[in-house]
Amino acid sequence: MPFSRPLLPDIINRTRNDVTSRLTSPDVLRRSDAVVYARALAGAAHELYGNIEWLSRQLIYDTADSDLLVRWASIWGVPRKDASFAGGTVTFSGAAGATVIAGTELSAYDGQLYATTADATIVGGSAVASVTALVAGVAGNRAAGQILTLTQPISGIVSGAVAGVLTGGAEIESYDSLRARLLMRIKQPPHGGSKADYVAWALAVPGVTRAWVYPLELGTGTVVVRFMMDGTYTDGIPLSGDVTTVSNYIDPLRPVTANVTVVAPIAAPQNFTITGLIPTSSRAAVTQSLADLLARSATPGGTIFLSDINEAIKTATGVVDFSLTYPSANIASSTGHIATMGAITWL
Repeated sequence: MPFSRPLLPDIINRTRNDVTSRLTSPDVLRRSDAVVYARALAGAAHELYGNIEWLSRQLIYDTADSDLLVRWASIWGVPRKDASFAGGTVTFSGAAGATVIAGTELSAYDGQLYATTADATIVGGSAVASVTALVAGVAGNRAAGQILTLTQPISGIVSGAVAGVLTGGAEIESYDSLRARLLMRIKQPPHGGSKADYVAWALAVPGVTRAWVYPLELGTGTVVVRFMMDGTYTDGIPLSGDVTTVSNYIDPLRPVTANVTVVAPIAAPQNFTITGLIPTSSRAAVTQSLADLLARSATPGGTIFLSDINEAIKTATGVVDFSLTYPSANIASSTGHIATMGAITWL
């Protein structure tokens, strides 16, 4: 039988009746000492019932509060993923022999700060230095070609450095993600290199939100792992640096005889044409609903069913009527490709 917490008025009535039943006179005034004592005891009991109800949630992994969830997960060997720092390289230009020392700070146009991790000396007009973001999170990720500016001038060094691709920045893992990984660990314990093991290993890397494994795709003894980083990048497709990070994480964990290849899925942007949406104010809700569908259902080489697309549009907030003109059939992705959100044409 499930635990049912009694309401405070019920506890008060129950306690008052118990107290008054023990008195010689059945006629008890509302503000008599006995009734006051009964209310005080009922209040204390109500708090105890509340604590019992809270404890009952903490005993089960799928209902535990955040602090107890983190503890449960750590006991099962599934620690919460910390936020990670973006990193990469920048190219300085300047006079020959000028040096940028380790720890030199640079600033992006939006105020994000980075620091060099090793000395770099100008040779032939330029020098390449590795850098890392000073604040963890996705804000530190950068596309190639952006300018990072020295926060303090250095003699012989041009203040603006050209950044390469800066990757690896991820936010601290959400509690929902941690709970899902914990439940997967409980339901699918390690099996020395099973499909579930590879998925769990990939998901343990900060920023990774979805992962798939394809045994024997490249031949006997091979394992191909693909993964996504939703929230880190607009389309969720990881960059080469992220692929290297996941590959390096899996390599010491894999069976020694397995030939493992980690690759990023190839984005297959899916466009939609929707006619006669009523009301038009629901466009944003429809867009979000379709994006959520792809995030839930899209897999490399998988299929998005037309019925699910129609359902996603139909259940978007406020939608009364519509006609889906394109696509007109299921979306089938080829090997290694994954459906991502494209553009919506409204007619």
